[in-house]
Amino acid sequence: MGVTRQKHAKKIMGFYKHNFQFREPFQVLLDGTFCQAALRNKIQIREQLPGYLDGAAQLCTTRCVIKELESLGKALYGAKLIAQRFQVRNCSHHKNPVSGSACLLSMIEDGNPHHFFIATQDQDLSNKVKRKPGIPLLFIIQNTMVLDKPSPKSLAFVQKLQTSQLVPEYQKQSIVELKEKEGLVKQGGEKRRKRKRAGGPNPLSCLKKKKKKTQEGQEPSAEKKKRRKRKRNRVKAEAMQSVQKNEGE
Repeated sequence: MGVTRQKHAKKIMGFYKHNFQFREPFQVLLDGTFCQAALRNKIQIREQLPGYLDGAAQLCTTRCVIKELESLGKALYGAKLIAQRFQVRNCSHHKNPVSGSACLLSMIEDGNPHHFFIATQDQDLSNKVKRKPGIPLLFIIQNTMVLDKPSPKSLAFVQKLQTSQLVPEYQKQSIVELKEKEGLVKQGGEKRRKRKRAGGPNPLSCLKKKKKKTQEGQEPSAEKKKRRKRKRNRVKAEAMQSVQKNEGE
């Protein structure tokens, strides 16, 4: 197994583990086309796939897939034998079997709650799987199994999660309950106004006002100057009167 291909698979597995909670053992749903391609290319699925995914894997199929292979006769007899070795998962088509591709699509409805991988060579089925976020896709090319890169739908879904634009309902309820607990939101959804706590007086207003010190040699005020000027004028007037009186005698 090439080192580059192994690194590629490890990076993709990290994406699904981190963003879609995939855990070991990995559940891999196989259809008849994948089993036929493995037989033709001499690939030992049970032995090789866990090493490629870097973890334990449970290989499984459905009754509809096996019924489809049986209906196709001897041409796919070997693929039917391979499929029969895997675990058979219950589907909703007990009485009325459907095609293998339709059955596998029904197994990944409602957000793929069982975290299935889909292993197929059916191009039409692959395109439909890529329209659903969070579903890893396996196929065989050039005698090797390949884990397809995340689809644009999966990448867009993760981007919305990272930007908090898509929050699950249970998380929304948890956020509301936390806000109510902290007193930020009333039960009716209205915001509570925080009451201002009664505090003491402003410490700055309690400081004693400093008295202004008069500077030495400070010039007298305008009123003092006026009084002194009137006094000088009065003295001069009295002196003039005294002189005039002496001259008259």
